[in-house]
Amino acid sequence: MNPDQSLLFAENLSWQAPGQNFTLEVPHFRLNPGDRYAVVGPSGCGKSSLLGLLSLSLRPDRVEVLDIMGSPTASLWRVPGQGRLTALRARHIGFVPQMSALLPFLNVEANIHLPLDVMNIKNPHHINDLIECLGLVSLRTNRPAALSVGQRQRVAIARALSHQPDIILADEPTASLHPEQATHVMTLLHQQAERHAAVVMVTHDAERAAAAGFTLLPVSMNGSTTQIATA
Repeated sequence: MNPDQSLLFAENLSWQAPGQNFTLEVPHFRLNPGDRYAVVGPSGCGKSSLLGLLSLSLRPDRVEVLDIMGSPTASLWRVPGQGRLTALRARHIGFVPQMSALLPFLNVEANIHLPLDVMNIKNPHHINDLIECLGLVSLRTNRPAALSVGQRQRVAIARALSHQPDIILADEPTASLHPEQATHVMTLLHQQAERHAAVVMVTHDAERAAAAGFTLLPVSMNGSTTQIATA
């Protein structure tokens, strides 16, 4: 598959942590429809930073190629390209942060619906399916303050999937969940790729991720430099 046929294609992408002697290098990274990767490695090795780069929310220090859905983004970090980056992120990427980052003044259903509101899209059947699948039916009118940590994380997962994105990036999505819920969520994320999406998940639970069908993608560390690349 050519780079412009991939959902995401990156070459020679790097980022250095501000004020630290740490560099993340992405020499080659490609996401094709149906890909399911679980990035595994020790804490502090740059796994979350990789998701920041791929989600266009973390500005790279050096980038030769970073294409999303065939659209080059390497030159868009300068004004007025920021609007194009925001549009690509909103339409094509679903992101599950480590902490749920829900809007406190919106209830569960409104938080989940937020990406669709941004794009002025209505899809109530899909929202209802997500709410039911993630066990949130009785909580749909609750605000985040009334939810447990695990419940908030399930809402964040539903929000990331609400607009049926092409690329799903999840940062430790099951860390705060009960083991049975964690297995269910990994299975749900895995199933998203069956509709021609791709999933990149950061996790410390390599065994559960492999059992759910994810391809493990271990990081390679050399001193203060981390390298992450797909085949």
